[in-house]
Amino acid sequence: MQKTRFDELVEFPCHFTFKVMGVATPELPDAVVAVAQEHAPGDYSPTVKPSSKGNYHSVSIQIRVESQQHIEKLYQALAAIEEVRYVL
Repeated sequence: MQKTRFDELVEFPCHFTFKVMGVATPELPDAVVAVAQEHAPGDYSPTVKPSSKGNYHSVSIQIRVESQQHIEKLYQALAAIEEVRYVL
């Protein structure tokens, strides 16, 4: 876990928006939702925006998180998706 003041600045549990950028495939949003379901079951409706050339998609999703460790696990799991290039 990284040393930050995150726990002082954020009151848990809360909804946290993850922005996942990856190769523009029809499976990308479903893969992001599958990771969210695995780590924080719930109803998700991600927002998908294509890049200007259409080669990449940005998938934004709000996930209820319980702690800084929970956020870090989600970052790692989302980054492990094959099509994903960045997670913000």
